[in-house]
Parts: sequence; C-alpha cells; structure tokens
Amino acid sequence: MKKIIFSTLFSLLLTHVLIAQTKVEKWDIYELTLNGPSTGNPFVGTTFTAHFTNGDKVYEQEGFYDGNGKYIIRFMPDIEGTWHYVVNSNKSDLNDKKGSFVCTAATKDNHGPVRVAEQYHFKYEDGKPFYPFGTTIYEWPFQDATTKKQTIETLKSSPFNKARFLVVPPYKEKYIEGPLKITEFPFTGTNKSNFDFSKMNPEYFKKLDSCVFQLRSLGIEADIILFRPYDKGKWGFDMMGQEVNRRFTAYIIARYAAFRNIWWSLANENSFIKNMNDEDWDDLFKLVQEKDPYRHLRSIHNADVIYDYSKLWVTHVSYQYYNVVKSPTGTAMARDIYKKPVVNDEINYEGDIESRWGQLTGEEMTFRFWNAVIGGGYATHGESYKVSPWISYGGKLIGSSPSRIGFLRQIVESNPVGYLEPIDHFFENNMAGKEGKYYLIYFGKDKPNKWDFVLPKKGLAKGSKYKVEIIDTWNMTIKPSDKTFEVIPMPGNNYKFIDKNNSSIKLPSKQYIALRIFKVSDGGKVSVDDKNEL
Repeated sequence: MKKIIFSTLFSLLLTHVLIAQTKVEKWDIYELTLNGPSTGNPFVGTTFTAHFTNGDKVYEQEGFYDGNGKYIIRFMPDIEGTWHYVVNSNKSDLNDKKGSFVCTAATKDNHGPVRVAEQYHFKYEDGKPFYPFGTTIYEWPFQDATTKKQTIETLKSSPFNKARFLVVPPYKEKYIEGPLKITEFPFTGTNKSNFDFSKMNPEYFKKLDSCVFQLRSLGIEADIILFRPYDKGKWGFDMMGQEVNRRFTAYIIARYAAFRNIWWSLANENSFIKNMNDEDWDDLFKLVQEKDPYRHLRSIHNADVIYDYSKLWVTHVSYQYYNVVKSPTGTAMARDIYKKPVVNDEINYEGDIESRWGQLTGEEMTFRFWNAVIGGGYATHGESYKVSPWISYGGKLIGSSPSRIGFLRQIVESNPVGYLEPIDHFFENNMAGKEGKYYLIYFGKDKPNKWDFVLPKKGLAKGSKYKVEIIDTWNMTIKPSDKTFEVIPMPGNNYKFIDKNNSSIKLPSKQYIALRIFKVSDGGKVSVDDKNEL
C-alpha cells in the first residue's frame, strides 16, 4: 500500500516538473518549463506570467503554451546577480511556482538589445554603437534544411548585421505542392478550410525559434515581420480579424521578446492589408508596448500609404520609398520630419527580374546606400536575380553590391567621431560627419576632376589643419592626399571656410568618388554665430 501511495505521489510530482537553468549570462535567455494541462484550448483563456525581481528591478514576463502540456516562460535578465521569480496562473498546476537563478556577466560578443541613441541612431544596451547594415530574406525560414544552412554560411561572411524576414509564409504554389510544400502552419490545420485561428501550432514556431537563434549566434539582429498581405484570403492569414491578430501578436511577443536580437516590424507593406486600418495598427503597436517588457525596437513597413512614424509607439522609420535614397536629401528630410532614426528598409533590389523593383545594378544599390548614410540614416539591401532570388529564399549572394556595402560599413564604423550627421543640409546635399572634426563628402554620379577645399563654417576655427583621403567607393580604394590644409574664413562669405592657399584636390573624373577629411590639429577659438538663420 505504501508503495502505491509513493508511486502516486511521484507521478503527481512529475506532472508538474520544473525545468530551468541555475545560471544564465546577462541579456541571454532564462527559460522556465512547466508541465500543465493539455486538455481544452490552452491558447485561449490561460493566464501564465512570472514576476521576476532582482533588488529594485522588477519584470512581468508572460509565458506561452508550447504543446504537449509544456508551458514556457522566457526571460532576458539585464542586471547581474540573483533573480527570484514566482509564477502566477489561473491553472493550479502552474500557479505559485517559485525559484531563482544567478545572472552572470555578459560574454565578449553579447552587447544586449539595440536601442535608439542620440535621437537618430542606434546603440547596444552596453553602449556600443550599432550601425544597421541590413539585408532582406523574407522566406528563408520556410526553405529546406540545405538552403537554410547555406543562408547562414552566406551571412557569416557577409557585411550584414540585420535581417528582415516574415513570421508567416506568403501564399505561393511552391508551398502548396512540391519539395517545399508547407505542412506546418502558424495555426493548427493544413488549409483554409480547417485552420483553427484560436490555436497556435508550436511545432511551426519551433522552426522559427531556430532561425532567430542562428542569427543571434552570428550577431545579426532579427527584424521579424508579423503581418503581410501576401495570400489575399487563400490561406486567410491576412484577414483573420483583430481579435485573432491581437492573440497572435501576444503569442509572438511572449515567445520571442527574450531574444536580445529581436526587432518588431508590425507588417510588410501594411497598407496592402485592406481589412486593417491605422486604428488597428495603433492598437497592435500599443499591445506590443504593453506586452514586451524589454522595449525592443518597433516599426512598420509601408506600401502606398505611409504610416505616421511620428507616433509615440514607433521607435524608428522603416521606409519603402525608393526616391528617398536617390540623393542624400531624402533621408535628411525624413529625419527632420519624424525626429527619429530613419532606416530605408526597402530601396529596390539588385537583380535582373522582370519586376521593376528588382532591377538595380550593383552600382545603383551601392549608390543608394551611400546616400542614406550621408543623409544621416541607414539602408537595407536586397538581391533578386533569376538564378539566385536571395530576398525570397536566402541561399547564396551573387550580386556585386554586398562587398561595396561592406566597404562602406567599415568606413562608417571606423570613423573617429561616432554617429554621422548631415552637415549644413539645408544648403549642402552631399556632406556628413561632425562639424569641425570629420567630414565625409560623396559625389555620387557626378564626375568632378577637382574639389576646392571649402567647408561650411560651423565648428571651424581659423588655423585648424586637415588631411584628406580620396575614396573610390566602387573599387574600394582609399588614397591619402599629400597636402595638409589649413582653414581660414572665406573672404566676402559669412558661411564658408577655405584653405588659406586656395588649394584644390585633384579627383579622377569618374562616378562614385568620396572624400574623407580629418582634423589633425586645432586652430584658434571656434567662433559662435548668434544669427538666427539657417
């Protein structure tokens, strides 16, 4: 009889077994797994949260149902020391579970989540600047294992540190029949006639988990896109109704918010989702704010109608507006309008397909990246060749722009003054840097044979000296000039400084040339102009 009682008690304990780590590093994932009820519909009506504390630091983290009676809470600790938690749930099997773990120091390549910095830029939580040089691989989570592995290998040697991709697959024939046929969907069921939008499919999301983990291991931000307009009712994922949209969004946040490399993109081409309006998107943005305790970056990618990026719940601009990057002025103007970082997330794609958005040359893609940077913002790459449609599947990059984008990234990240700002951008249209200290001048498609050493006066002092380098942005070469330039106010001009010897720099009379100008010694006191004019 005693054996029977003991066996019964042991079985009961097993049904509520708790699986958790005892140590986790700062900004990593602490994962708590509990056994609970699998009957009924655990996705609806279940409350399941954990209260985490470490001194004065307090977090409320929602959990999610992972199928087969497994309930998971993922938490990202952001300070070292001992964290304590207690689970709250309306399911007795899950409620009042308690525990603790130790958070250790972050390891070398772990800098935490990315935040907005100095209004127009980004940095990691530990303060290291983050300059987004992104790429687009919309459908890579839905490819075969070989292609996904090849995508990761390609990204390892690429210049890209952010990747945009879909959480939900687009409706395409290749996903209906053939080797890429999708058998696991975000919701239980296999087609529109039997999808149950009240039940998530954990097996589907486990595959997506792996994609986000792999990007994190490479130091790549995962800019995940929650909604998209690409099945027009054939699966029904773009017309589920706001109640389902909210439940889906809450599940995604519970499952992925603890990944330090997550960015939230509410939608791709949001205005093409015709059964949703701005009020619906506002509602989802507010939900993300409410449910994400770590304040990950939030934006939305536009189509023919531009969402109001100035709204408080939007952290940065995610533009699809091709003309913005045809000169530096577009990005600079968008900064002035929205007062936020501007990421030109779709600037057309390098490629040779029939659609006009996939016909850029490598030169044009690189040109648009430079324009975004000179405008004080950022850009995202895409590649769509007939033989290698990177934006759809991933796989291999075959275009000529990635190496040039990598060269630009090196220039941006190695500059001595930090974030680049447009300089005198109401009058100048090709100059960024820090006034008086560092200048990056881009001539784009012009072919000057010389450049007179003339700079806007703000930040300059008579007698300051500068060195200049000539950059061939396409051939990826940097050639220093022999001269040292000493600046003085331009006679008869209240707005410019020139070299005291009226010197010029000889240029190679070809496209895609830039100049890098460094201050090498100080002059006199910088004059402060109190005129109230641009």
